[in-house]
Amino acid sequence: MKHRLFASLCAGVFVVAACSSSSTPTPATPAPTSGGGGSMAPTEGASATPDLSGKTVTVGGAFVDVEADRFNEAMKPFEDATGAKVEYSGDKSFEQNLNVQVQAGNPPDVALLPQPGGMKNYASQGKLYPLPADIVANIDANYAPGWKESGTADDGKVYGVFHRVNLKGLVFYPKVYWDSKGYTAPTTWDEMQTLMSQMVSDGTPPWCIGIESGAATGWPFTDWVEEVMLRTVGPDGYDAWVAGKTPFTDPTVKTAFQDVLDIWTNPDDVFGGINYIVQTNFGDAPPNAFTDPPKCVLTNQGNFITTFFPDSVQADLDNQVGVFPLPAIDSSIGTPGEVGGDQAVAFADRPEVWAFLKYLTTSQSGESWQKAGGALFPYKDQDLSLYSSKLDAAFAKTLVDAPAVRFDGSDAMPAVVGQGTFWKEPIKVLTGSEDLDTALSNIQASWPSQ
Repeated sequence: MKHRLFASLCAGVFVVAACSSSSTPTPATPAPTSGGGGSMAPTEGASATPDLSGKTVTVGGAFVDVEADRFNEAMKPFEDATGAKVEYSGDKSFEQNLNVQVQAGNPPDVALLPQPGGMKNYASQGKLYPLPADIVANIDANYAPGWKESGTADDGKVYGVFHRVNLKGLVFYPKVYWDSKGYTAPTTWDEMQTLMSQMVSDGTPPWCIGIESGAATGWPFTDWVEEVMLRTVGPDGYDAWVAGKTPFTDPTVKTAFQDVLDIWTNPDDVFGGINYIVQTNFGDAPPNAFTDPPKCVLTNQGNFITTFFPDSVQADLDNQVGVFPLPAIDSSIGTPGEVGGDQAVAFADRPEVWAFLKYLTTSQSGESWQKAGGALFPYKDQDLSLYSSKLDAAFAKTLVDAPAVRFDGSDAMPAVVGQGTFWKEPIKVLTGSEDLDTALSNIQASWPSQ
């Protein structure tokens, strides 16, 4: 079954979707290109790796708990090679708190931003330093087409280095239970609906869903909508929507929302119902599929969600977990992929900062995390055999071989929409405090004037 999944994904169109000191001056104008002069031009030659003993690079991001530990482990080769120290601070409300830090003039040296919209926002304010030419050259050499574009701001300058990335739109299930019931992976939306009805008849709700994520609560719903949009309007239509050319009030967008709501609001289809969805962290819901017997069966998420599975399942991933792509709705479109990821951006201009970002463009920066599991990396030269499971290795190969990459829609939209109303308004619909038409109108009204 896994071979069929990978062939299906590879055949589709892929869409990627994914602390300086307080004395560091904050520019009043956008940063110029590397070496182009001006207050934000990176230090000449700073991207080379000097002896950095005694130097510290502060890094902020949304990785916490296990993910934070794995990120720190992945940074040790850089510390050992350079003598520098990487001080990582993880926070579930990272994006919100980063904005406060930036406005106060004390952001981290490097921030791991999950949304290109956030990068573009800080770049437009002149808060970021563009990447030196040698780091951009590394991106050109070791990343598939599209990654550099996703790290490029509206001024045409490259600011972002991608490290850990995620392939989304994957439906995971407990393989042993699945096989005992004789279930078959659906290839169409109608087949999935039939499978869901069978699971309900067998006494188990199909879906394990949680949406709570601190200040980022709501993003799992947006992923579902984006995946449905990809399957109903195709990549070109998706691009038009993400760019704001197709409004949220368009019938195609409303249909996508409704397709998701039809599942999420049906108490038979989701373990715990609406209250559980809204109150439960996105990582706490999937383990319900691995109880005995399962409390629910299906989890639609990115590849990283395996990090939240029980330890015993993670230790035997290939035997315990099955997966299929969220099925096609329009057969002529198939099952495009969606990918998200974290891009590192520089709020400080120091040699150790550029050396650190250059390290993030190398496959070495992901090796320990490959072995530990729960992450994918975009590097062309990465050793796929290092991944802890055949599933992760195949997903990574899909990323490397993809003919094009685009980002998660909400991540690529203006931050006020993608990380604002698009996250928040659906919660109101789910809890019954607002109808869908009102929510869509409110999201559209928040879109910045173009």
